[in-house]
Amino acid sequence: MIIKGKQITGYLLLLLVIFSAIYSGKAKGKFIYPEIAKTEFRSDTFNIIDFGAIPGVENIKKDAINKAILKCTESGGGTVLIPEGIWHTGPIIMQNNINLHISINTLVIFSKDFNDYPLIKSSYEGNTAWRCQSPISGNNLENIAFTGIGIFDGSGDVWRPVKKEKMTQRQWSDLIKSGGILDERKRIWYPTEKALNGSLNSLTANSSKDNALQVKDFLRPVMVSLIECNTILIDGPTFQNSPAWCIHPLMCENITVQNMNVRNPWYAQNGDGIDFESCRNGIITDCTFDVGDDAVCIKSGKDEEGRQRGMPTENFIVQNIIVYHGHGGFTIGSEMSGGVRNILIQNCTFLGTDIGLRFKSTRGRGGVVEDIFISDIIMKDIPTNAISFNLFYGGTSPIPDSEEMEINQNVKNQPALPEANETTPSFKNIYMNNITCNGAEQAIFIQGLPEMYVKNIVFENVKINAEKGVFLSWVENIEFYNTSFETIESEGISKIHTKNLKFRNTMVNGKKVN
Repeated sequence: MIIKGKQITGYLLLLLVIFSAIYSGKAKGKFIYPEIAKTEFRSDTFNIIDFGAIPGVENIKKDAINKAILKCTESGGGTVLIPEGIWHTGPIIMQNNINLHISINTLVIFSKDFNDYPLIKSSYEGNTAWRCQSPISGNNLENIAFTGIGIFDGSGDVWRPVKKEKMTQRQWSDLIKSGGILDERKRIWYPTEKALNGSLNSLTANSSKDNALQVKDFLRPVMVSLIECNTILIDGPTFQNSPAWCIHPLMCENITVQNMNVRNPWYAQNGDGIDFESCRNGIITDCTFDVGDDAVCIKSGKDEEGRQRGMPTENFIVQNIIVYHGHGGFTIGSEMSGGVRNILIQNCTFLGTDIGLRFKSTRGRGGVVEDIFISDIIMKDIPTNAISFNLFYGGTSPIPDSEEMEINQNVKNQPALPEANETTPSFKNIYMNNITCNGAEQAIFIQGLPEMYVKNIVFENVKINAEKGVFLSWVENIEFYNTSFETIESEGISKIHTKNLKFRNTMVNGKKVN
C-alpha cells in the first residue's frame, strides 16, 4: 500500500492532534449541559398580614403563612408575600405553584417549641428515618420558589448538641447556665434529656413511632426539606441557624439556586449548607456559605437503600460559589450509593475552608462517582487538604476531636476485602484544571481502597503552596500536567500502591518531577 503526500500529511496532523490532546491533559470526557426547566407564576399576591400574621409577636398565629399558601395554591398559584418586619412562625408547608417571597429587612424566626414539629417518616443522611417536621418542607410539588433577600432563621441553637472542645470556656459556661443536660463524660451538651437519650439509642427506620417519640428531641430536622419536587427556584434569601442540614433537595429535578446565603455556626453539628441528594438537572450559582459542615454537597443515598433507589445525582452546575468556614467547600459523599455523574464545578473560592475539594466514601457504600469536571478554583488558608479523596471515611470532621480520631483509626484498621463487589465505592474520570491554593496543610491527598483504586484523575495547571505535597495511595492512571507545588517538607510526592502515574512539566520546590 502506497500512501501519497496528502494522505501522509493528514495522518501526521491526526497524530499531532491526538498527541497534543494527551500531552495537554485534554484527552478526557466532556460535560453535558442540562436543560433546566424554569418556574413561572401568576401575578396574584397574597400578603400574610391578610391571614392574621402579626409582626414581632411570638406564639400567635403560627399558621398564618400556611393559610396564605393554601389560599394562593387554591387560586391557581402566585406569590405569598412576607412583608418587612420580624415574624414568628411554626413550620411552613409549601404547595404547588407558590413563590414564597421574603422582603428586604425581614426576618422569619421558626418556633423554638418542639411540640410544633410533629414526628414524621422522612429521610436523614441517606436513609429513611424518623425525624421531626422540617421548618420548611414540600413533598411531590411542581413549580415552587423562595425569593427575596430577607432571612429565614431555623432556631437550630435549641436543637443541636454542642461539643465542649468546640467552645471557649466562657461559651461553655454560658451554655450550661442556659439549661440542658450534659452527657456522662461532661463533654457534650444536649438541649433536653430526650435529646441525650436519643444519642444513646439505636433507633432505626423500622422502630415504632412510640419508640421514636421517646427520643423525639434528638431527631433534628433539616431546615428546608424538598422531596420529589420538580422545577424549584431559590433566589436571594439567607437561610441560617439550621437544626441539622440547611437545604436538602431529595429526588428533585430542575433546580435553580442563585444569590443565596447560608450561615451556620462553625461548631454546628451536621450544619451542612446545601445537600443535593439523588437529584438531576440543576444549577447553583452566585451563592455564599459560612457553615458548620460541608458547604455544597452532592449525595445519592446510603448503602443498600441508596443502591436499591438507584438514583444518581447528575447533570449539575456549581459555579461562582464563595465558601468561608465549612468542612468541605465542594464535596461528593459520603452517602453516594446511587452514584454521581456529569457534574461541573467552576469559578469557586474557598477561604479558610477545612478542605477545599472533598471526595469521601467508605466500604459498604457502593456507587460510582464519574465524569466530574472542576476548573478555576481559588483557595487560601486551608487547614487540612486542599484536595482530598478519602475512601476510608469514618464520618468524622476533617479536624477530628479526640473521639473522632479513634473512629478514624478503627476504619483504617479494617482488613482488605478479597475482591470488589456492589458495596465497593468507585471514583473515576475526574478532571481538575486551573486550581490555585495559597496555604494548606497538604496539597493533595488521595487514598483509594486496596480492592478499588481511585482511577483516571487529571490535574492540569494546578499550583499549590502547602506544608506537605502530594500523597497517593491505591490510585491508578493519575496524570499531572503543568503543575507546581511549593512545600515545607522536602518530599513533595509520596506514593504507595500506585499504577501508571504520569508527570508532565510538574515541579516541586523548583525541581522537575520525573
